[in-house]
Amino acid sequence: MPKASELKRGMVVEINQTPHAVKTVESKSPSSRGASTLYKIRFTNLQTGQKLDDSFKGDQLLKEADCQRRQVQYSYHDGEHYVFMDQEDYSQYEMRSEALTEEAGYLSEGLEGIIALLSEDKLLAIELPQSVSLTITETTPGIKGATATGRTKPATLSSGIEVQVPEYLEPGELIKVHTGSGKFISRAK
Repeated sequence: MPKASELKRGMVVEINQTPHAVKTVESKSPSSRGASTLYKIRFTNLQTGQKLDDSFKGDQLLKEADCQRRQVQYSYHDGEHYVFMDQEDYSQYEMRSEALTEEAGYLSEGLEGIIALLSEDKLLAIELPQSVSLTITETTPGIKGATATGRTKPATLSSGIEVQVPEYLEPGELIKVHTGSGKFISRAK
């Protein structure tokens, strides 16, 4: 049973006998002495898709949902569903497009390292790898000598999301993006 202070994005806990995925965790430290840190957490109900905002003290225990974790690979998107393939037995799992609004921008065909959370052979949620490699499709031309400055510019990636990248990067370059924050990490090899 994880404490509220140990929750991370993508974890699945049980609230009112229903699995909920952690979407965001925000900690608030009160200014008065002796007061404990509060964690404001946004959950998504994995059965209905509804959002739930709740606050917990750091030492409050939450029950982990009874889910099976499987290693899957992203296969394709057919318009209404995203399809993932189990890497052990090659079975396929589908998830509605509306359920993957935040994660969809990091999916590229053949992406591995995804963890599927299953309950009774039904895909409830996915956990993305820490970082993914995507190609810059659109950005302003690179500026020579801009490596010394910390200035950034917007770039559209192959999956359609937009991130801030250093000025020296050009369209067509492969970069690593952190899936939790959506920020540029480095050039990909």
